[in-house]
Amino acid sequence: MRFYDYLLPSVNFFGPNSISVLGERCQLLGGKHALIVTDPFLATLKDGAVEQAVRYLKEAGIKTTIFSEVQANPKDTDVTAGLACYQDNHCDMLVTVGGGSPHDCGKAIGIMATHPGKIGDYAGIDTLTNPLPPIVAVNTTAGTASEITRHCVITDTKSHLKYVIVSWRNLPLVSINDPILMLGKPRALTAATGMDALTHAIEAYVSVDANPVTDAAAIQAIKLIAKNLRIAVANGADLKARENMAYASLLAGMAFNNGNLGYVHAMAHQLGGLYDMAHGVANAMLLPHVCRYNLIANPQKFADIAEFMGENIQGISVLEAADKAIDAIFRLSAELSIPAHLSEMGVKEADFELMADNALKDGNAFSNPRKGTQKDIIAIFKAAY
Repeated sequence: MRFYDYLLPSVNFFGPNSISVLGERCQLLGGKHALIVTDPFLATLKDGAVEQAVRYLKEAGIKTTIFSEVQANPKDTDVTAGLACYQDNHCDMLVTVGGGSPHDCGKAIGIMATHPGKIGDYAGIDTLTNPLPPIVAVNTTAGTASEITRHCVITDTKSHLKYVIVSWRNLPLVSINDPILMLGKPRALTAATGMDALTHAIEAYVSVDANPVTDAAAIQAIKLIAKNLRIAVANGADLKARENMAYASLLAGMAFNNGNLGYVHAMAHQLGGLYDMAHGVANAMLLPHVCRYNLIANPQKFADIAEFMGENIQGISVLEAADKAIDAIFRLSAELSIPAHLSEMGVKEADFELMADNALKDGNAFSNPRKGTQKDIIAIFKAAY
């Protein structure tokens, strides 16, 4: 009988105004000088998450330095610059503020602060040998769930390859999900991050590494997203919808952090690395096509997904219900104005072979429920093209 583990940050705070615990928690971790890792937009937002973080840390007697050069799809050059900022200011802890990019970059800075060599040396699974500095993750989007996961995703600027560093040492010690910080986010960002969360939940649910605990989290995440994502996109000031989406993202993160992912992420990483495509958009465009490919591996689970997304599956066969899940994903993406075709995003068919080869080497590929070849992956890219 197979056993499994379940990884999460030591302490997780959730709900309106939960950012208020930041100073106290960093103080408990022994922090004296925190490097706040964020992006240029959040760094200049008046009374935004960064400004609040600085205030709460100052009240707790903790010095702060802000590193705000993180790009979308964080690059190895961002990590190098952030490490220099961390070391030059004699920081002893990291506070990541934002969505997946600041969280991933912050983890990578922590890796390089405690390990020799280059960040790319640690691509893969369980390559880290030393503890990282304390990391506290303040999340501002409902999507990547990087604030609670062991994954760190970085893009190599020379090869344009997006790689993953997977280790329990990457887990932040504290995560904070305050839905008030998510109010007013742009519609396109809300849609893309929400579809990223849906992809996490669905891929974890059908993964070969799924277990009853990850299934429970994935199921609830899919249901919450189906009921709340449209509302959050239509009205970004709806706090209840924002809170439910934050909850869904957290649950989806719990699911895939332990049940792993599949070909959607393995393929999306190639689009992010080669074309700098937004991760949530890449996932959304690929998700229904990969689901269609995977359907024969576990029709019942895809039929379940249709029901979780609110489809009526009474009186139809399992395969017919499974098809409804794919239809529901297509419809949701269209309603959220997610681009329908990779060709709209400037993707070139000439790159399919290279991207397929690299996707099959991506760590997420190994837990996909159906085992494919280069030819299969190219066909999926073509279907989405």
